[in-house]
Parts: sequence; C-alpha cells; structure tokens
Amino acid sequence: MAEVYQATCTAPVNIAVIKYWGKRDTRLILPTNDSLSVTLDQDHLRTVTTARADPSFAPGARLWLNGVEEEIKASGRLDACLSELRRLRGEREASDASLPKMSEWGLHLCSENNFPTAAGLASSASGFAALAVTVATLYGLSDVLSPSGLSMIARRGSGSACRSVFGGFVAWESGAQDDGSDSLAVPVAERDHWPDLDVLICVVNDGKKGTSSTSGMQRTVETSPLLQHRIRHVVPERMEKMRAAIAQRDFAAFTALTTADSNDFHACCLDTAPPIFYMNDTSRAIVLLVEELNRARAEEGKDPIAAYTFDAGPNAVLYMRKGEDAATVLRVIRHYFPDADFDDTFNVLGAGAGASHRGEASQEALPTLPGAFNAEIIPVHPTGSVRRLIHTRVGDGPRVLERGLGQESLLNAEGMPLRLQRAKRA
Repeated sequence: MAEVYQATCTAPVNIAVIKYWGKRDTRLILPTNDSLSVTLDQDHLRTVTTARADPSFAPGARLWLNGVEEEIKASGRLDACLSELRRLRGEREASDASLPKMSEWGLHLCSENNFPTAAGLASSASGFAALAVTVATLYGLSDVLSPSGLSMIARRGSGSACRSVFGGFVAWESGAQDDGSDSLAVPVAERDHWPDLDVLICVVNDGKKGTSSTSGMQRTVETSPLLQHRIRHVVPERMEKMRAAIAQRDFAAFTALTTADSNDFHACCLDTAPPIFYMNDTSRAIVLLVEELNRARAEEGKDPIAAYTFDAGPNAVLYMRKGEDAATVLRVIRHYFPDADFDDTFNVLGAGAGASHRGEASQEALPTLPGAFNAEIIPVHPTGSVRRLIHTRVGDGPRVLERGLGQESLLNAEGMPLRLQRAKRA
C-alpha cells in the first residue's frame, strides 16, 4: 500500500481583550494597531483540520468546511497561505532530493469547527491557524518555521488567526515594515500563568452576522475619526497597561481595560458611516448587568466580579475568577437569561460533573449579592435571549493529533471528507 502523506491538527479560538480593527494593508493583512488576546481551551472550542497531499489529486487544493466544499479563489486569503507553505516546502525539496515532491502535488483539506461559523466566535482565527499548522506539519516545516513565523502565514488568511498559533495570553505586534516581516504574534504569558481565570461565553445569536469583519473594519478605517484617535492614542497605552495587568494577575486592572476597550471598539463601529451594529439589545442588557454587579461590589470595597468583551458580533465573553465568583456570575446570568443550553463542565451548579442543562427550565434564583445591587437593573429576558452558555478557561496552542491516516482523520482512505460519506448514508 502506498504511503499516505497526511496530518491532522487542531487550533484554538482566541478572544481579544485589546481589539484589532482595521488594516493598513488589506492584501498582506497588516493591522492598524497592536492587539492582545486570550486563547480559549480547545476541549470546548476548536477547529480540527486534516490535510493530505497526493500525486493522484488534481493540481491545486480543495477545501471542505463542515462538510461543504468551499471555493479557493486565486490570490485570495486561503491561496496566499497555501502558496507560502508550498514555497517553503519547495525550498526543502530543492535542498534534499530524497524528499517527496509534495509541493507539486494536489492537496485536500477538510476542516470542522465544534462551534458555529461566522457568528462572532472567532471561527476564522481558529480555522486559518489550524490550516497553517496542519499543512506546515504535513510539509515537515517545523524545523524551518518558528511559531511566530507560522503566525505570519496564518495572518495572511485572517489577522486574528496569528494569535491562535499560541496558547495563553498573546500579543499581535502590528509592525512597521511594508512587507509585513515584523507583523507577528508573540507570547505574553503561558496558559498556566493565571490558573484561576475562567471564561463564560454567552451565545446570543449563533447565526452568520450581517456585516462581516473584513468589510466592516475597512468601512471604519475609511470613515471613523474616532478610530484614528484610538489607533494613535488609546491602544498603545492600553497595550502597555494590559501586559502589566496580566503579569501581575491584577483582575481589577484587567477588567477595567477589557471592558473599556470593548466599549471603545463598538463606539468606533457606531462612528462608522453608515454605522455598524454588532451588539443587540440582549448584548447591551448583559453589559448593564455586569456593570451593576461590579458597581455593587465596589461599594463594598471589593474587586469587580467580571469583565465583558464583545468581538464583531452580539455574543458576550465574560472573564471571571474561578470558584465563588464564577458560580455567582453563572447563576446571575441564568436568572436573567433563563433556559440557555448549558453543559456544566466544571460542576459549578453542583448537579454532577459535566451535567447537561439543555432545554430544561433553568431560571436560577439570584444568589447572595451585595446589598447595593439593583435587582431591577434589567428585566428577566424571554427564553432564548441567550441560546447557549459555554464555560471554559485559558487554553493551550495548536495540537498535532496524528501524522498519517488514523482515527482522528477527517478524510477517508481515498482522501475525501468522511462527513460527506455520513451525509450520504443518512
């Protein structure tokens, strides 16, 4: 049997706490400002990608995303990533005649997310990072590419994908060179640096958003005076302060910076002509609720209980400390936004480890809160206002699941997607 040249890898989602919004070069995807993110646990949110090279495949590449074949446009973002990886593989083959000529073979790529695509949950970040890591693994480029070097290739697919090449806390340095040679991701702190930091994602809408990040950010760059102020004056200072807050595990400073930057980013979206609305009424209600919780805690002389941030979508990402604070935030959210699907991965509700709460009545009684808390700050929302809750934590970087054809593969023995086979039998 002929050898199968294949690799299967995963990459995580990352959520920025200092946002990137806008490009100074749309072809190379060079950002207008630095950004900083938190990588989330792949056990809960990840993209899996299998890549296979074979001389029998048609020239070029084919990609299937969640069972549907996607067009690979010439000189498009995906093509830019693959072209650079092929070039690096070709250089290796030129220096070692014993290597198979994979750079000249057709390539089949199959990718699956375990969360909704294009819903503001950073699917393009994990997707392009997984693609870059998997093809680099297939081509044997680990001794050629550093993680930061690989981040520059992932960046050509989706800017935020460069940050998903690392785990923990990650900065994307915008760089100053016109060729993008200094626009790359660098680690800020490992995942274990802040072990009591938890994350709660409130999925308000898991449908595809109306305005894509790519088109939205360029409209903002072209029309928003507020964005120009943000680029020049706001972000540089915040990046410095955020690095310090993470280094010191200063949750109060982390919260103030994270919420301020999220609000500033969405203000820039509103300052765009015509304005862009990524947040909705439920999103704003979550902001009011978290702000009230933090205000009431401050009156008792205590640190804030949660930080909120919203990417280009309506879904809230809340950062909180493990233990009593996480339990309080979860119960408060489930009181005001009842009946959201929820897998209690960390047994916060005490109903048995990993208990599922899908589709059951789940309006929690309010836990004990500071006396200054205004319970009427928002009404209890209708069922379905928050569709799903995902309780997760800081995670690691990409993982190589296997090389060759094995149980983790998304492709069958002929190099076609297994998901298509399952769909045909169904």
